[in-house]
Amino acid sequence: MSLHGNYDSENIFAKILRGEIPCVKVYEDAATLAFMDVFPQSHGHTLVIPKGVEARNFLEMPTKQISHYMESVQKVALAVERALGPDGIVITQFNGEAAGQTVFHLHFHIIPRWTDKQLGDHANGQMADMEELQAIAAEIQAEL
Repeated sequence: MSLHGNYDSENIFAKILRGEIPCVKVYEDAATLAFMDVFPQSHGHTLVIPKGVEARNFLEMPTKQISHYMESVQKVALAVERALGPDGIVITQFNGEAAGQTVFHLHFHIIPRWTDKQLGDHANGQMADMEELQAIAAEIQAEL
């Protein structure tokens, strides 16, 4: 998909927001949902998405809602750091297919990194064990 276009209300994140598809929730408030990536690139890979908007990418996010959304991204990233103690954290977001975006609902990836561990493939690896994701989510939630 191109950088600009119509929002597809049938994308997987829209379905998660509507409760049609389950997720392993890490954090939620009125404007934000954070959950574990089911195809994690790293232990603790978390996604943060905005609620109540049809923004395919960051360029389409209503300006008035950016501040709260980014505060939530930071809040979750800090909790990931405290809970998992990584050597570093990648916070990334893709805009358009050419940039690597695969789900066209705005989302940030929070990816813990350790110097002695390589990243897995983005959305091409094996689906994570749900019980393991729930345990990781509980560790992160304890730090929120």
